[in-house]
Amino acid sequence: MLLAEERKLVAEYGKKLIDSGLTTGTGGNISIFNRDQQLMAITPSGVPYHDISPEDVVVLDLNNNILESNKKPSSEYELHKIFYEKRQDVTAVVHTHSVYATTIACLNWELPAVHYLIGYAGGKVPLAKYATYGTKELAINAYQAMGNYNAVLLANHGLLAVGKDIDWAFNTAEEIEFTCQIYYRTKAIGKPVILSSEEIEKIMEKFDSYGQMQK
Repeated sequence: MLLAEERKLVAEYGKKLIDSGLTTGTGGNISIFNRDQQLMAITPSGVPYHDISPEDVVVLDLNNNILESNKKPSSEYELHKIFYEKRQDVTAVVHTHSVYATTIACLNWELPAVHYLIGYAGGKVPLAKYATYGTKELAINAYQAMGNYNAVLLANHGLLAVGKDIDWAFNTAEEIEFTCQIYYRTKAIGKPVILSSEEIEKIMEKFDSYGQMQK
């Protein structure tokens, strides 16, 4: 089976999307890119996440050729492809419709550094201009808005997070959803205090060495 490990992880993390409350129904999508083989494993379109097996996960190349699976790939294929083509540091993409991130996106706000966990994305989460879902225009808007950050809010749509691996991309989606919730609640009762750019620099340095040392 092509990309057996990547397809197993996509199926596994798709279930986590639902179980973590980061999306509902069949909303959102996940992919992992094998840079050596230049192939992508992506969730199939319209299949409930708890019903997706590794065999259902679609393997494509970057020319939209389906190489393995009897399912159609996510309609947001272009939204994943553009980051694999243009960001060499990205090998996983997680797109969610999580409630608070989507709320902020529907207000057409970007997310400032209201909490240090913004460090998963960088110093902020920018906002991408609205475009119809599943279009190349949306992919271009998302890429241009994200720049070198690791997350972007999609206007009137949801959240996109990227990472060096699927664990990092998924954690980014979770932590940015939490930060959006904090921002929403602080805005509801007062004026949130935003961390300074100097503090963000310190946080980003600490994030570089966060976690267990690799043996």
